Amino acid sequence: MRKAVLLMLVVSLVGCAGPKPVLYPNAHYKQVGSDAAEADIAACREMAEKAGAEQGKGRAVDTAKNAAISGGIGAAAGAVGGAIVGAAGSGSAVGAASGVVWGLLGSWFRTSDPGEAYKHFVNRCLAERGYEPMGWN
Repeated sequence: MRKAVLLMLVVSLVGCAGPKPVLYPNAHYKQVGSDAAEADIAACREMAEKAGAEQGKGRAVDTAKNAAISGGIGAAAGAVGGAIVGAAGSGSAVGAASGVVWGLLGSWFRTSDPGEAYKHFVNRCLAERGYEPMGWN
């Protein structure tokens, strides 16, 4: 039971971790410090979401695409393996199922890149506050 709870905690933390803006250490950044910069990033993120720019907009599409691709690869690999032992049909089915599961898990643990509107909104908000966003990491 403890292992299951620990696994769920790790999964939820990984899911929350995502790309964030990288700020150039200009005079304003040096003046306010990293704690204030993190608070400003959080405020700009909140403003972006309230304005309708969603952070993880493309995640569902990415997950479905990865599951489909992995399922196809798994089916092909399973068919080859099954053909070797004389059960290409069942090997293909097992391979497809395994591929879909791995595709879903891979997408689940991968953070999706925020949409362009979201990044532009946050970058502009930070620039208006005196920061120099250099990109997202």
